[in-house]
Amino acid sequence: MAFRADLDALPINELTGLAHASNVQGVMHACGHDAHAAIGVAIAQHLADMDLPGRVRFIFQPAEESFPGGAQPLVAEGVLEDVSSILAFHIDPSLQVGKVGLKAGAITSSSDRFEITLSGPGGHTARPHETVDLLHAAGRMLTDLPAQFARSIDARIPVAMVFGQISGGAADNVIPTDVTMSGTCRVLDQETWETIPERLENLVHAIISPSGAIAKLTYTRGIAPVVNDPATLAVAAAAIQKELGPGSTTSTDASMGAEDFSCYLQQIPGALLRLGAWDGKSDKTALHSAYFTLDEHSIEIGVRAGLASLLALLAAP
Repeated sequence: MAFRADLDALPINELTGLAHASNVQGVMHACGHDAHAAIGVAIAQHLADMDLPGRVRFIFQPAEESFPGGAQPLVAEGVLEDVSSILAFHIDPSLQVGKVGLKAGAITSSSDRFEITLSGPGGHTARPHETVDLLHAAGRMLTDLPAQFARSIDARIPVAMVFGQISGGAADNVIPTDVTMSGTCRVLDQETWETIPERLENLVHAIISPSGAIAKLTYTRGIAPVVNDPATLAVAAAAIQKELGPGSTTSTDASMGAEDFSCYLQQIPGALLRLGAWDGKSDKTALHSAYFTLDEHSIEIGVRAGLASLLALLAAP
């Protein structure tokens, strides 16, 4: 078995005012990765004192918050050699402490990046008919591409194609010669994820063709969806309920956020579980927020749940 704990913080200035707040300006643990690491260390300490029917490898992974993530180089270096299955937790501030969120199948989305560069001869805004009105063409791309992309995919499959940046032009009376726009594309279905680059390529050229502009699409494959193995999840769920009580597990929804734990699951079966971190009294805070905090009792729950799950998986057929 393997247990993955990610390590990295985020470039956010912490505003919680807590005594243990980050003392590095502009950097904080706003996603609970420090709790993941603490849980991994504690589980390892317990297992080290036991006579195990197998081995557990602990993977303390950097750069989960980077694109495309730190898991890829670790897999390439052979971190999964001889590993049969892998487990990981992610802190969930929407769930109360003591609850573990479970979902078979896709639990997080893919995340790819794309950039579209539009080019034309440029010209005077008084005579758009003599050139290519590039910003107008870009506006059509901004509205039509997400709509047509969603229409090209089975409506039962969640997708999110969103632009995050657009730049072009330097004067109000000049039609520019180039416009650049970029964003992310996310989907929960593995098979659909593999078809996205070709889909976008075809749609981009179909949308831009009537304008006379030239379009170039640069698509960067990033992170696949995290697809939990039902068998691994079933063993872990039974072990957690036995350790923490029958009401300790709950179903959870899929997220359109990405998680590079999927790199491991493309090689071997495993599961990502959500660990409740809300104290049940204070206002809930969001992941990646400058005000993010967690109830530290979630660390003990994570150790108990993780230890029980790993022992059960080691003993499973």
